Amino acid sequence: MQRFYDFLRRHPTGVDSFWAVMLFGFSMLWTVQNFSGVAPRLVAIATVLLLSLTVALRRRAPEKMLLLVVALGILQVVLDVRINPADFAMLVVIYTVTAEGGPRWASQLALIGGVCATPISQVRWPTSGGTAGLVFFTVVMSVPFVLAWVLGDSIRTRRAYFDQLEERATRLEKEREAQAKVAVAAERARIARELHDVVAHNVSVMIVQADGAAYVLDAAPGQAKEALETISTTGRQALAEMRRLLGVLRTGDSEESGEYVPQPDVGQIEDLVEKVRTAGLAVDFKIEGTPRQLPSGVELTAYRIVQEALTNSRKHGGPDVGASVRLVYFDDGLGLLVEDDGRGAAHELYEDGGADGRGHGMIGMRERVGMVGGTLDAGPRPGGGFRISALLPLKPAN
Repeated sequence: MQRFYDFLRRHPTGVDSFWAVMLFGFSMLWTVQNFSGVAPRLVAIATVLLLSLTVALRRRAPEKMLLLVVALGILQVVLDVRINPADFAMLVVIYTVTAEGGPRWASQLALIGGVCATPISQVRWPTSGGTAGLVFFTVVMSVPFVLAWVLGDSIRTRRAYFDQLEERATRLEKEREAQAKVAVAAERARIARELHDVVAHNVSVMIVQADGAAYVLDAAPGQAKEALETISTTGRQALAEMRRLLGVLRTGDSEESGEYVPQPDVGQIEDLVEKVRTAGLAVDFKIEGTPRQLPSGVELTAYRIVQEALTNSRKHGGPDVGASVRLVYFDDGLGLLVEDDGRGAAHELYEDGGADGRGHGMIGMRERVGMVGGTLDAGPRPGGGFRISALLPLKPAN
């Protein structure tokens, strides 16, 4: 049965043609009974045929069928073709033109024509019963025309409403997909920055310690052992942080969440500095102002900036480089200043965007600072060395 209904929906003209044939058949019976002359009968048959045709083509060309119905109505009055069953086509065409939501003039013409049809027919073929009967019959016969127009207009409004709902649902679905893609891209970028910071910093410490251990292995086995222990500790810390980062890529692993260490914060910067000192970089660390709780995003950003800056000092500062780290708590912001007295870095490493795949650490720092609404300035320091300064706005912690 469903296939049959689907077939009818796919062939609306065929359905309308069936009803047009049925209407033509009933109208022909009326014509044969009410017209005796050849000429009047031919005129009536032609009128009935054309009215039935408007029913068959009502959905293919509704405005044209409306004009044809109006013309046929006028011809009926002029040629004295009385009201007959085929005039039911007028109601059908009025409904169709209004429901299809075509031009405004077509809907207006359908309403005006429908309202005027009965009074005109009563003037041309008055009924018995006097004035009261004429008025009553006119009002009663006008109701179907008005109802056809009202029903068509309600159907048009309902279709427009459902079309609007469908369009809105489609738009919201596209927006959700776009937001999901943006969220995925942002998460991937965040993980990439975290992995870079973890790998670059810890591997740098491990390389320095490994080189030192190899250098003093024969002369000072004790120092070599301490260096190897530092390498082991640093490697374990790097592995723990990488497990935490990779854990966010999994789904349904909430039971394993206890294996992942929390994100680093400002309170761990002092431990970071101490670890860098152990790796051989002299660092002067000071805190100014009154330390207080910060938003988690600011905490992580501050830690990563210091971590990346000290890593760059070890990589690009040259031998015997010294560094300093300053944390300044303002009323409305946290200031960071990391400087070294080394030979600095190539210009392309601290440009916006880097060059040839280099400078990813600086790119990550700028992105982190931008995410919390802060500012970052990086470049050579007057008199030699390199300086990174950042200002992170403070908001009330949730």
